[in-house]
Amino acid sequence: MNLTSLTDRPVEWLKGGPESDVVVSSRVRLARNVDGRLFVWRASDEQKAEVERLLHDAILSLELDPPLTYTRLDGLDPMLLELLLERRLISTEQAEGDWIRGVAFDEAEQISIMVNEEDHLRLQVIRSGSRLQQAYRRADELDDALCQTVRFAYSEKLGYLTACPTNVGTGMRASVMLHLPAIVMAQEMDRIIRTARERRLAIRGVYGEGTHGAGDFYQISNHVTLGVSEDELIETVARAGTKLAEMERTARLNLYRRHRKEFETRIRRAFELLCSASAISSQEALNLLSQVRMGAQMNVLEETRIETLNKLFLLTLPAHLQTMEGEVLDNSVANEVRANYVRTVLTSG
Repeated sequence: MNLTSLTDRPVEWLKGGPESDVVVSSRVRLARNVDGRLFVWRASDEQKAEVERLLHDAILSLELDPPLTYTRLDGLDPMLLELLLERRLISTEQAEGDWIRGVAFDEAEQISIMVNEEDHLRLQVIRSGSRLQQAYRRADELDDALCQTVRFAYSEKLGYLTACPTNVGTGMRASVMLHLPAIVMAQEMDRIIRTARERRLAIRGVYGEGTHGAGDFYQISNHVTLGVSEDELIETVARAGTKLAEMERTARLNLYRRHRKEFETRIRRAFELLCSASAISSQEALNLLSQVRMGAQMNVLEETRIETLNKLFLLTLPAHLQTMEGEVLDNSVANEVRANYVRTVLTSG
């Protein structure tokens, strides 16, 4: 597959869906390890290669329509690795690894199966909007299908065995990604993160652990996988996501009602900056697009389409921008190219 062609199509998690004014996407990720094989971090290169061959064959034997495409990541151009990371098809650990590893994903990019990540296999299903139950059902189906050909490490007492103790048990991370610009503006994120920890939930940036809320996007997920069922975890995360979405909508209305002039001025200024800047960094673009997206959702910018903004959130990221240009750009040139691209897209409607 020509990975550079990925920039020509939208990603699942930005397509829009139920409650997508705030709830951007829902994801379920399962961690699994092949029974009787050393974990990735302890395995030799030869042992990693054996696991990769085993799982490659098992994944491609799945009778899916359309089928999955499998790509070996070792030796892949760093720009393409970053491209896959920006699309959430691989993790940061896989992008930065130097061992034999691979990823399989479908044309719609709803399914991604990572091989030799932290665990032998990381299976994830992403759906746009508030669709956590749907994502879980699909992930469960794929897990059952893989279990027909691969025996995964499992303990009757502990559940699925994983490289990191925090994943032992169900091996599942359920997460909802939300767009929370009003909560950030109200300076409430620190309090919300503390409250989430107290309830054994985690709040992270778009690309998981160690990342920040670029563009005011945050993921809320379960922190514990041991001693609770998959259904309980899905219900807990879904409920937390719904609560956060309600808080964000309330925060937006409060800002609009109490500070309408300042609110509208801030939104319109962000739009004007995007349309007039001669150079703009990736982080600046994300921050301004976040403001504009909120304004468009609240009809402050009626002429701006959410689909256009979602497209820009992705295509202004470094690897996407440089892939579209067909060359590696230094920061100053990239900032100029990004500004020109954003201006062209926004002013053309």
